[in-house]
Amino acid sequence: MPFAPHSRKFLSPLSVLAIAAAAVTAAAAAEPDRNGEKPATPASAKDSADRQAALEAALSKMLSGATLEGSFTQAGPGSDAAKIDREKYTLGEVKRVAGEVWQFPARIEYGGKDITLPILLPVRWAGDTPVAVVDRVDLPGFGSVSARVLFFEGHYAGYWKHGDHSGNLFGVIHSAEAKSPASSQSSPEKARPSGSDPPAKK
Repeated sequence: MPFAPHSRKFLSPLSVLAIAAAAVTAAAAAEPDRNGEKPATPASAKDSADRQAALEAALSKMLSGATLEGSFTQAGPGSDAAKIDREKYTLGEVKRVAGEVWQFPARIEYGGKDITLPILLPVRWAGDTPVAVVDRVDLPGFGSVSARVLFFEGHYAGYWKHGDHSGNLFGVIHSAEAKSPASSQSSPEKARPSGSDPPAKK
């Protein structure tokens, strides 16, 4: 989360999105190629709705509990545009609440600070790629923020603007599933001591 070198604070878009996320495009990659798709008919419209529902379900699954670790730049008065700072965001349950609006409960850790913000943001789709949109969002104590952040193959990238400061951001998404040990690796049942086996049938 970028801060200007003076008393005024500047917030990066991911501090607003706090999204971590990702393998969303894994589900998208599995979708049929849409190039040359015929105009929608009742049947094709249903197929399109089913594809969209699958993409949204994958987005929710992959972002929920995910952690984003990456970097951002900051250009503007008093800033060094060549400097790259680190940031980290951990999400709670990410879900669509109505229309394009999604909920991103975000825990933001930066510079020794640790805060959680419940954030509502539009998610729009560039084909099968989700793009989080921040348009002049006012956050108490931070001011107005705008940004565009997209997610693709376990990575995120975008652009943020806060007052007369702006910059790029990019990083890696660690899904909740990747962070958790595989449940399938359970310990096998212990073998019975020799002699405790039931007698063989004659």
